[in-house]
Amino acid sequence: MTKLEGVYPILNTTFHDDGSLDLTSQTRLVEYLLEAGAHGLGLFGNASEGYALNAREREEILKVVRKEVNGRVPLVVSSGHTGTDGAVELSREAAGLGADALMVLPPYYLKTDGDGLMHYFEAISKAVNIPIMVQDAPLMTGVAMPPALLARMGREIEHVKYAKVEAPPTAPKVSAVVAAAGITVFGGLNGQFLIEEVERGARGVMPGSDMIRIFVDIWKQLAGGEVTEAWRLFTRALPLIRFELQPGMGVSAMKHNLMAAGVIRSARVRHPTASLDARSLKELEFLRTWVHSDSSLEPA
Repeated sequence: MTKLEGVYPILNTTFHDDGSLDLTSQTRLVEYLLEAGAHGLGLFGNASEGYALNAREREEILKVVRKEVNGRVPLVVSSGHTGTDGAVELSREAAGLGADALMVLPPYYLKTDGDGLMHYFEAISKAVNIPIMVQDAPLMTGVAMPPALLARMGREIEHVKYAKVEAPPTAPKVSAVVAAAGITVFGGLNGQFLIEEVERGARGVMPGSDMIRIFVDIWKQLAGGEVTEAWRLFTRALPLIRFELQPGMGVSAMKHNLMAAGVIRSARVRHPTASLDARSLKELEFLRTWVHSDSSLEPA
């Protein structure tokens, strides 16, 4: 498999107004992201509401997305669990259904120490034959993984090849992980520190699904050494990035943006994901209009 690199949006899961899966909108969203230049896709992460999907739905979505993508870009599938055996089972299932790589949260209910984390990721690695991305997201899990531990995982666990660093402040941690060597770094947290992370050695970013044309353009500018232009594009998009980073508001905001763009049919989310209230929707509409009033930025 080719090395993972670039902009990998976390695929929002699309629902009908009644809360059932809308697979037609799901395939439209996949095509929208590929046409926008996404280098790969992430499934069942936080922006996917993976926590609100059952096993049958996860399987159905992965099959549909795999068929639609048809090998054009890699699929990174989240398979973390509160228990090691559960994570192994989810990881085997994802690999069997065509995942190209796994993104794995550490156990976050009953927390373990460094040796326990090594055991957890080692067990998953022994069960699959595809790359593993360790998701370092302490704001969500309450689990701290120091740079030295992430680097050790990359050196000592066969299939651990990547770390998604979402531990603020992210840029210094990216520097520390890159300096420790042994593992390739991606950024997350909706790309809020994308430029600093890339300049410190990150090789990818995993934002939500609604601003991918902008993120891809920023990525291209950075790759071409046009840092000033990258900052111009990023600064224009920052109010919307910032709005979506408010706890409990991001997923609903992303879906409303995608619906406004005509990509999906409903902005429905599943509890406990929160829906934006009327005032927040007006704020979102203003920000969406403001961000895209710059004709050099593609519509969301």
